[in-house]
Amino acid sequence: MNKLETLKKSAMNSSLYRTLAIAGPLLFLMVCNPMNAQLTDAIEGLHYLDGSPVRVEIRDGMIEKVERIEQLTSGNEAVFIAPGLIDNQVNGFAGVSFAFAGGDLTLEGVRKATRALWEEGVTTYLPTLTTNEHELLVRNLKVLAGAVEDESLLGSIPGFHLEGPYINPEDGYRGAHPREHVRLPDWEEFMEYRRASGNHILTVTVAPEMEGAQDFIRRCTSDGVVVALGHHNATSRIIEQAADNGAKISTHLGNGCANMINRHVNPLWPQLAEDRLMISIICDGFHLLPEEIRVFYRVKGPDRTIITSDVTSYAALPPGQYVTPEGHTIELTPEGMLRYPAQNVLYGSASAISKGVAHIIKVTGCTTGEAIRMASTNPAELYGLQDRGLLEPGNRADLILFTIGEHKLEVRKTYVRGILVFEAR
Repeated sequence: MNKLETLKKSAMNSSLYRTLAIAGPLLFLMVCNPMNAQLTDAIEGLHYLDGSPVRVEIRDGMIEKVERIEQLTSGNEAVFIAPGLIDNQVNGFAGVSFAFAGGDLTLEGVRKATRALWEEGVTTYLPTLTTNEHELLVRNLKVLAGAVEDESLLGSIPGFHLEGPYINPEDGYRGAHPREHVRLPDWEEFMEYRRASGNHILTVTVAPEMEGAQDFIRRCTSDGVVVALGHHNATSRIIEQAADNGAKISTHLGNGCANMINRHVNPLWPQLAEDRLMISIICDGFHLLPEEIRVFYRVKGPDRTIITSDVTSYAALPPGQYVTPEGHTIELTPEGMLRYPAQNVLYGSASAISKGVAHIIKVTGCTTGEAIRMASTNPAELYGLQDRGLLEPGNRADLILFTIGEHKLEVRKTYVRGILVFEAR
């Protein structure tokens, strides 16, 4: 019998049991979370947009009021306060893989990854499943579907990102996605994935030049699924057609691309030139050069750019060589780069989005407010998450207190639905 069941049994005939029934999510966290989570009524910090001192009042897990104050209460450390980060591409974390896991993905594994992401200031994320065999994708989606309603996760997982399997199979463009599982868009198969996910697939990344892709994009758009273009070698005309059919964003622009491309005719320029497409970019210091980030940012601006991590289960592991469940050898360098030597490409990232926020500020000179917009507000708007992404009354009290370090956001505290789920020691 676990701790929560013991607590329920002993309190069955007492007022404590009635309290447990009302405050189940919080008490579950207090029993099971080593941080002994607690509710909070008000939080102070420097507003991420302008640095002015504010007090954020919370009621029932929601922001009730954001009040400008003269100064922070004596003893409070001068840290920024902002909406929690929202990462639209998390392949795994803390040793837990959503994409592979050899069929061993569990709800407890999802909880472990989520708690570790809270420590990085990520309060909302889309578990991402990449190209794989059909049965494994169905199995993992069913596990993840259970996580959406899991009270201990406090709504941190609103849905999922399916990156593939409907991508370009050519070396370079498919990146580290296994060729043997790449396939053409199949609406009936995709419907099976949606059913397995409990209808929680929020976005799908496809290569628009593949046979049947344009019709697939139209049908996804009609069904409310956000279509992203990625791991493709589409022409300007095809990219324009995809935007006509409803595609809204380019997945990790500048990556999922061959190492050698034509300087004029390639998939990068038309995606930058297409105003209807947002872009997501990986700002971990390895996926893109500083000058690439600056150019992409200047073209799209803070309103049409999303910072993503593409982080994998190998984040926070020691440097060395690892063998994936599929038998592929990858290398995590001492500097933190995750490589797939067989294709001379990157194998996702080993850094959380908190690193990307600090890095884009450093290389572009954008403001803290603009960086948080790209890492929180923009993804919330893109995926229709109307209750988060802004420090405003009526939104979820998903909040982070942080300073900006040399290499990453230094998260001091993370609140999810008004509950303190992480505090730096």
